[in-house]
Amino acid sequence: MYTRVLMVMVINRVIKMCLAISWVLFSLWSCGGGADEKPEEILAFIRPEHFPEPTYTFQNNPITEEGFELGKKLFFDPILSRDKSVSCNNCHQQSRAFADTPLHPTSVGVDNRFGIRNAPSIANMAFMKEFFWDGGVTHLDFVPINAIESDVEMDESLENVVKKLNAIEAYRTKFKAAFGTEEVTAPYLLHALSQFTAMMISADSKYDKYLQGQEELTVNELRGLALFEQKCSSCHAGVLFTDQSYRNNGISSAFGDKGRGLITEDEADEGKFKVPSLRNAGITAPYMHNAKFSTLEEVLEHYATGMIDSPTLDPSFKNGEVVIGIPMTKEEQGDIIEFIHTLTDYTFISDERFRNNE
Repeated sequence: MYTRVLMVMVINRVIKMCLAISWVLFSLWSCGGGADEKPEEILAFIRPEHFPEPTYTFQNNPITEEGFELGKKLFFDPILSRDKSVSCNNCHQQSRAFADTPLHPTSVGVDNRFGIRNAPSIANMAFMKEFFWDGGVTHLDFVPINAIESDVEMDESLENVVKKLNAIEAYRTKFKAAFGTEEVTAPYLLHALSQFTAMMISADSKYDKYLQGQEELTVNELRGLALFEQKCSSCHAGVLFTDQSYRNNGISSAFGDKGRGLITEDEADEGKFKVPSLRNAGITAPYMHNAKFSTLEEVLEHYATGMIDSPTLDPSFKNGEVVIGIPMTKEEQGDIIEFIHTLTDYTFISDERFRNNE
């Protein structure tokens, strides 16, 4: 089941967000230790200078240490699933930039039930407008409901998760510390998970350092960057490496997955899926919504020669009625892959804040 939630747009979002973040910094400083406190010890959402403004509504849910730590505990706790066998971490592992492992091409839930889609990375979600391959959720706070209530993932109800957490004194204490109430509620549960996942910012790759004049790219990487900008950047756009649109890229789905069409119920959207970010793509195999490809080489060969025509195939891959894909030589494909590997953020995948320390 795909949960659809309409997000209320906030007037003057950027101004209010800046005020909210400023308040978080001030309150943490005033409570924590004064002049001797080191800046890096302050927990706060800090937008990388070369990134766009976040879409997440921090004014409604400012980051706190207590909220972040509660969200972290929930993220790694299989209590969210019906039989306590599956946690968020099962499908989103830090060593894979919080994507799934190649051992699970598609998501694996309770009773070893297999979903039909690959679990993508959840890095930089604070900057995304919509979520999942079909965009069925429009606010980060509601993303966990999909996994919790999916019968092929956690197979639980949000209501029952709240009951289970309320029965545990340690959780009631943590909710009191984070939100001022010992009663576990669904909104606070979702806010805690958002505080943890919104902090997952991946912006310290070799490419980021190149943009900031801190590191040089090799000749092959520079050639790959030029080719990427020419052949790939119309979809994988900007520093997030996605234009956040939905496109049919010529993938044949063995499961008949309608993609965006499931949400819009429009035949024109059938077979369209969200353009994924390519940040950390070098370590997030397999690729595509249905995990069809195991390597980046297979991905680029698909774009060059392997696209399947259909009524909703993106027009950028056609010349009239002829499917042309993205013409690339093997050498060009190799250079593009060299560049994609510069998007791997080793700082992010080794960040101790996101490790399970229990």
